[in-house]
Amino acid sequence: MAEVFFWCAALALVHTYFLYPLSLFALEGMAQVFQNARRMRAGEAARVGAPAGPLPSVSLVVAAYNEASCIEQKLQNSLALDYPADRFEVLIGSDGSSDGTDGLVQKCTDPRVRLSPAARAGKTTVLNRCIPAAHGDIVLLSDANTMIDADAVRKLVRHFEDPEVGAVCGKLRLYNPTKQDYEESAYWSYESLIKMYEGKRGAVVGANGGLYAIRRSLFTQLPASTIVDDFVIPLRIMEAGYKVNYEENAVAHEETTEDYGKEFGRRARIAAGNFQSLKLVPGLLLPTAGFPAFAFWSHKLLRWCAPALMVAALLANLFLLDSTFYQVTLLGQALFYALAYLGKAAVFKSGAAKRVASVAYYFVTMNMAIAVGFWRFLRNSQRAAWDRTARVPSAT
Repeated sequence: MAEVFFWCAALALVHTYFLYPLSLFALEGMAQVFQNARRMRAGEAARVGAPAGPLPSVSLVVAAYNEASCIEQKLQNSLALDYPADRFEVLIGSDGSSDGTDGLVQKCTDPRVRLSPAARAGKTTVLNRCIPAAHGDIVLLSDANTMIDADAVRKLVRHFEDPEVGAVCGKLRLYNPTKQDYEESAYWSYESLIKMYEGKRGAVVGANGGLYAIRRSLFTQLPASTIVDDFVIPLRIMEAGYKVNYEENAVAHEETTEDYGKEFGRRARIAAGNFQSLKLVPGLLLPTAGFPAFAFWSHKLLRWCAPALMVAALLANLFLLDSTFYQVTLLGQALFYALAYLGKAAVFKSGAAKRVASVAYYFVTMNMAIAVGFWRFLRNSQRAAWDRTARVPSAT
């Protein structure tokens, strides 16, 4: 029985972190081979891109709570985006801001900017109010501290020429002003690569909250208690049968925080919201959903089970020490957790050893945050309203 537990846990972990990404790469490779063969038989040339059509109207919606430190920069960045002025607007939904955010938005005289203030009720309530009130056929969602590249909007909206596409996720680049090499960078690059290959199959499991676009007509009101709106909104669109694509050339930039305590709290909050989301997208749990269900289970559900799987693999291994093989696997686990501790203690000051230890520490703390988030979910103690993370305006 211990051996069964060990291998079930180990294989589930290997699948979600290694085999699933490899399966995405393999599927894309096969798809390219079949596509090229089809074109050769038909004597067709590979298309460079979809034919250009009239640009759709776009509304940039930003939920803001006490963002006085960066809202002016956000407005400047938004109004500088390369998109026809008569087809673009910026709608700032203020969630009971008390630091002068509303006044700074009202100072902007550009007619494309609108302010929608209301008493504090949480980001989901802001989106439920602002997205239906948007004028654009396409709604672009972003955060107040996220700065978008000028050409990103055009690159996102071109996907909507395909009527089967319901949402498009952009690429979010995280940066740290004091550390060029930091733990989240490696993990985020890994996640972005998975999203890119999921996008090739129209099944990106969750958007980057800093930059994604949806068809306004496909938005459905969310329960006010929804915690991770940027996860649930595109999944609901996928559940309805539409593609969720990824555009790696539509880029936005966001600064990370140096406060590891707040970062842990943010991840625990997201984890609680992830477990909550299961009841909001029940169709994606069923095999009848096809590849989106496979992606959801492989990329998300097994990841959320990782803390329990890690504990199960370790405990089961302790009952199997009469075998040399399992002695080696236990030693491997012990070395990994020791490496994570060394990463926490910052024993290594530079080089490959520091990077590997830091990534191990990040992985362990990330899974501890998932466990905390699950406990909050069980107790229903995670509130939906978010607290902004202290930050300074970036120069990006």
